[in-house]
Amino acid sequence: MSRSGAAVLGWALLAGALLPPPPVRPQPLPRGERDVHQKEAQFNTTYIDWVDGNLLNIYAFNHSVRRSATEGVRVSVNVLSNQKDQPVLFVVRQKEAVVSFQVPLILRGLYQRKYAYQEVSRTLCQPQTKSEMETEYFYVDVSTLSDNTSYQLRVTRVENFVLRTNVKFSFNATAAQPQYFKYEFPEEVDSVIVKVTSAMAFPCSVISIQDILCPVYDLDNNVAFIGMYQTMTKKAAITVQKKDFPSHSFYVVVVVKTEDEACGGPLPYYPLSKNASPDEPVDQHNRQKILEVMVSPAITSEAYVRSVLFCLGIFLSFYILTLLIACWESCRQHKKKGLLAAMDSPSLDTGHSRGIPDSFLNHGPYDSYGYGSFGNGSSSSTEGITDSLASAEVSYSYVGERSLENVAGRPRMDSLSSVEEDDYDTLADIDYDKNVIRTKQYLCVADLARKDKRVLRKKYQIYFWNIATIAVFYALPVIQLVITYQTVVNVTGNQDICYYNFLCAHPLGNLSAFNNILSNLGYVLLGLLFLLIILQREINYNRALLRNDTHALECGIPKHFGLFYAMGTALMMEGLLSACYHVCPNYTNFQFDTSFMYMIAGLCMLKLYQKRHPDINASAYSAYACLALVIFFSVVGVVFGKGNTAFWIVFSVIHIVATLLLSTQLYYMGRWKLDSGILRRILHVLYTDCVRQCSGPMYVDRMVLLVMGNIINWSLAAYGLIVRPNDFASYLLAIGICNLLLYFAFYIIMKLRSGERIKLIPLLCIISTSVVWGFALFFFFQGLSTWQKTPAESREHNRDCILLDFFDDHDIWHFLSSIAMFGSFLVLLTLDDDLDCVQRDKIYVF
Repeated sequence: MSRSGAAVLGWALLAGALLPPPPVRPQPLPRGERDVHQKEAQFNTTYIDWVDGNLLNIYAFNHSVRRSATEGVRVSVNVLSNQKDQPVLFVVRQKEAVVSFQVPLILRGLYQRKYAYQEVSRTLCQPQTKSEMETEYFYVDVSTLSDNTSYQLRVTRVENFVLRTNVKFSFNATAAQPQYFKYEFPEEVDSVIVKVTSAMAFPCSVISIQDILCPVYDLDNNVAFIGMYQTMTKKAAITVQKKDFPSHSFYVVVVVKTEDEACGGPLPYYPLSKNASPDEPVDQHNRQKILEVMVSPAITSEAYVRSVLFCLGIFLSFYILTLLIACWESCRQHKKKGLLAAMDSPSLDTGHSRGIPDSFLNHGPYDSYGYGSFGNGSSSSTEGITDSLASAEVSYSYVGERSLENVAGRPRMDSLSSVEEDDYDTLADIDYDKNVIRTKQYLCVADLARKDKRVLRKKYQIYFWNIATIAVFYALPVIQLVITYQTVVNVTGNQDICYYNFLCAHPLGNLSAFNNILSNLGYVLLGLLFLLIILQREINYNRALLRNDTHALECGIPKHFGLFYAMGTALMMEGLLSACYHVCPNYTNFQFDTSFMYMIAGLCMLKLYQKRHPDINASAYSAYACLALVIFFSVVGVVFGKGNTAFWIVFSVIHIVATLLLSTQLYYMGRWKLDSGILRRILHVLYTDCVRQCSGPMYVDRMVLLVMGNIINWSLAAYGLIVRPNDFASYLLAIGICNLLLYFAFYIIMKLRSGERIKLIPLLCIISTSVVWGFALFFFFQGLSTWQKTPAESREHNRDCILLDFFDDHDIWHFLSSIAMFGSFLVLLTLDDDLDCVQRDKIYVF
């Protein structure tokens, strides 16, 4: 090729490269590809558009984000076409999150029910920004596989998205239109309480506290995935601590549930149309709830310290008061002994000792003491430091073989002689003697205090050792279980597990309601104080025995300490187990709070009976076996007794039969047999006493008590059978308390009727304890929560703190009831102080 031809060819190629390419004819979209329409969109503008299988609509939004002010953005959509089988998919793409949902939105309920929602609104997660101000872009993609579907789209800014401290804010929410708001901790606040209220109980809703993370779980089927949450009808409250949220802020999420069953509401029956499929979603129409939220600062650390010191101060003051009374009593005893020594010393004028009139010593001589005489009341005991607090039963410490015949001037030695069971040759002799003694019409304490003191001491000490063993084996698994419960609550965030008073639940460490645990300290401290009082009395009594003190050996109510030790231990264990129960109070651990209440009631009745019947009181094994049976019925009644007619019939029959058997045991002092001839003997007694001759009962006082006891117990059994109360544990405890009060009232009446008197200290204890019990029961019946209902219904009873902004009504019940129980124990301890210088053959048995 010539040089000129090559030049032409080069210029032609250069010209072809610079010229534009020829236009390409548009081709139809291949099958499966979509036409994309993207448009710039504005806030607060409603877009009505359509979409089909070949179209993808994209709406582009932008807004300014400030670091100092968080602004919420809410996307609301409504599908106008009714095509449930081919929904429209909405995808919101943000810088750090993607939210997608279909409309109709399908949510599931119980038994795989489906609920469809045509209108859906979602609040977009707002990521943290590091710049002072920046522009945030997000896109809303709309697509479907249906032929032609019309819809509405609207994006708005959320007013009051950031909650302010102590400012209420009202809003609406539905199952498909949840709401959530942001709260930022102020610098000086370490914890807050989020309170959500509503005037309407239903529809049921869920309140959740979540960290500032995307995505936010705000639907009924995923709200429990993260954070803390609880169901709600009218009230909800969650205490939030700043240390749990690194960003020092959190979201308050409110979700309306598709069904009300979780909040105790009915599960409605939705009838299906004639040609509808059982799997077809149900339209719930307008299931809306109006709510109000407020975030308030919780108490400070100073309030915790102040409350702990207040609690310690109250109960340690009882120790100080006891010490002061003991010192006063000790001084009084020393003065009395000095006066006795001065009066017994020889006179300077005559050389004879001076006699002290009996009236000066406040008691008459033994041989002039008559049963039923008010004029010959006994003096206070000369025992020791705690006689001012109590002079009750102390364990005998056996000293030698000193017989009562060696006591000069003792009348009626035969009835007071210490008759040991080893002195008999045959069991028949023993039974005959028991029948002679115990079936007398008028019994004295000496008749029922004939057994070896060493035997009785060991018998009643078993009460203490048995309850101590029970306490150890009972408490260890209880502590382990409640720690597990608290761990589950902290890890899962499910606050429906425990039934707290959430409006007054102050956390400390891993504990959710430290105030309910702290208020049980009184049971432990006062129980320990009671044990110390009993120990001191036992020491003084043993010293008196070593001195061969006649009063300690042969006068007054026989002193046995074992039951008192058991009562003090039971009071301490009640405090420990009540604290364990309040770590996570719920349906499955209710017996932790009530088991030792039954024991305390039973031990008090046994102690009252033991005072005048020391030889024939129940053994520790049989007593604890009966109490175990009571606790067993308590558990069975709570689990199976609600609305169960068969259970209530069986329990009422057992209650009545047990009452009749116990009445027979008490009336005949154990001198009867339950065998095949029992019916024949009953008919014989009825014939001889009612038909052949109309004679009154031989033991009138006992009969009056037992008739009243049977009337009360039969009435309680009838009440339970007719009403069938839901709280079976409290019903069973009420039976025990009613019987205890009846027996105590009978004891007081018979004591006064027998010419005995009540000294000043037990009288003050009775009056003050009755007043404290009255106030305690008032606070107990406030009912701040109940596991008889659902957690959401239980929260309707929640109330704010009423003492030091730390303790609620139930905490005050703990304070007052522990004081009242301690006072009741002191009453039992001091009730018979007036008999300390009275011979036992002159103390009446009733």
